[in-house]
Amino acid sequence: MFNTHYTDVAIIGGGPAGLAAALAARRAGAEHVTVLERNHELGGILQQCIHNGFGLHRFKEELTGPEYAYRFIPQVEADPNIHVYLNTMVLSLSPEKEMTAVHPVHGLISLKAKSVILAMGCRERTRGALSIPGTRPAGVYTAGTAQRFVNMDGFMPGKRVVILGSGDIGLIMARRFTMEGAKVEAVVEIMPYPAGLARNIAQCLEDFDIPLYLSATVTKIHGKDRVEGVTVSQVDNGWCPIPGTERYIPCDTLLLSVGLIPENELSQEAEVSLDPRTGGPIVDENRETLISGIFACGNVLHVHDLVDYVSDEAEIAGEAAARYALKQTADGVLNATNGKVDKFAIKPGDGVRYVLPQRVTKGAEVDLYLRVSQPMDAITLSLSGLTLARKRQVRPSEMLKIRLKAQHWESLLEAGNAEGRELCLAAEPR
Repeated sequence: MFNTHYTDVAIIGGGPAGLAAALAARRAGAEHVTVLERNHELGGILQQCIHNGFGLHRFKEELTGPEYAYRFIPQVEADPNIHVYLNTMVLSLSPEKEMTAVHPVHGLISLKAKSVILAMGCRERTRGALSIPGTRPAGVYTAGTAQRFVNMDGFMPGKRVVILGSGDIGLIMARRFTMEGAKVEAVVEIMPYPAGLARNIAQCLEDFDIPLYLSATVTKIHGKDRVEGVTVSQVDNGWCPIPGTERYIPCDTLLLSVGLIPENELSQEAEVSLDPRTGGPIVDENRETLISGIFACGNVLHVHDLVDYVSDEAEIAGEAAARYALKQTADGVLNATNGKVDKFAIKPGDGVRYVLPQRVTKGAEVDLYLRVSQPMDAITLSLSGLTLARKRQVRPSEMLKIRLKAQHWESLLEAGNAEGRELCLAAEPR
């Protein structure tokens, strides 16, 4: 048998969310913080993102991914009360905040925490999730895998590339491959609008004359041992290929940049309820899930386009997790009443794909994060009829952040719009 270790706050994941959450938990008074990271180093996906564009909101300067990560890593490593376990895979998590993990030196570890922060990030959607017809040759990679090959391993996966999907990683890799001497034949996007940030469309595609085909998808992969080409077809409004629009593009590499999936297998094992719109847990303004004492932040909660927002959200979760741990007695029973505060549900309405947090305490001042369902110009964002903000132009690829203030609550309650403990956030044309 192995002994059970105890900690105040356990953080699963040592990427940008886990790092910011650990530092915030310590600042909020947590005496013992444990970070469990399955990689051999801290920083998560940032370590392979050597392009700039990070930190503009948070640090008011342009940083690369590793530079952004190292604004946090030395602080974590210098704190004797933050215990980091690298190469550590968490195998199980219970609603009682008990974890089992495996470590190459310590072997099987049992850990009991007063509060847990989920910061596992997300993974890429693969070819298997797309069901693309054709053979199964070498040369089909997710964009993140190709990014790691090129930026960290110094290995070029191919010389003639087609990229399926216009997500930010795919756009950045289109530029990266071009800079390394490869030919990017096309970026193919099934939606009628790009999925990446506008700045990446401009800097990665337009500046390098890389064609972007909208309302199109790859309908067949050719080649036996190695990719020899792909067939690209236009699609209709139901995303079905249109016969007669097929076009063959010769290539030796197909990159997939077709979306990210929050890694919530451990969350489900802990009986955490997930939101089907985000793929992540349902949380309140403190990023606490419906399981008391389990919090979530970063891309495991919802996919972000800016790491600055990941850090902001992680600090909220870290501070709240520390407060939760401090409220407990030595035997792990809460001193304060939990779950009896007045909560309101916030649901997405017309024009909104999702809104987070999904539950908000009555009267709380909180930042609401949302994505619209389609590109729109001149819209009003309203909460159950009350105008919160106006925007000139919005895109699904760019997450919006608006403030719900105390005076908004007063107006909602006075008008009777908050009856039924449910509020609806809508994006309506002006």
